[in-house]
Amino acid sequence: MIRANDPGKYNDATTEARRLTGGDVILIVRDGKLGNGFSVQARIETLAILPAILRNVADEIERQLLEGSA
Repeated sequence: MIRANDPGKYNDATTEARRLTGGDVILIVRDGKLGNGFSVQARIETLAILPAILRNVADEIERQLLEGSA
């Protein structure tokens, strides 16, 4: 189960990224030192559109992969 307000295993890395960038952070880790996971530290406005952001990123990745295959 994903719990929105509990710090996860990648919370420290997300905090560091937020400190370095000064922005909202969405961190997705695959095959990391602590396994797979994700962490989000963002304003409520960003959380409200997070599904749309992730869909947009997925669509862009697919588009670039298809263009690279042509």
